[in-house]
Amino acid sequence: MPSVEVEALVTRIRAEYREMPGLQLTFAQARVLWQLDIPTCSAVLQTLVDEGFLVGTPDGRFIAYTSRTLTRLRE
Repeated sequence: MPSVEVEALVTRIRAEYREMPGLQLTFAQARVLWQLDIPTCSAVLQTLVDEGFLVGTPDGRFIAYTSRTLTRLRE
């Protein structure tokens, strides 16, 4: 179970992805943008991937899952 801190960050980051359609961040970019240490960033991104909100791309970006996400990844 994610900690309260991770849950709060998950909620915040989910909202930011919704506010900025098309947002695509690498792990390093996410760490800088949200000022997170490596373990926290990893936990937050993994939580969002596990719940199906984010998808990791082959080139290391994290993007919000939409009906078009898989189409773009297959191209």
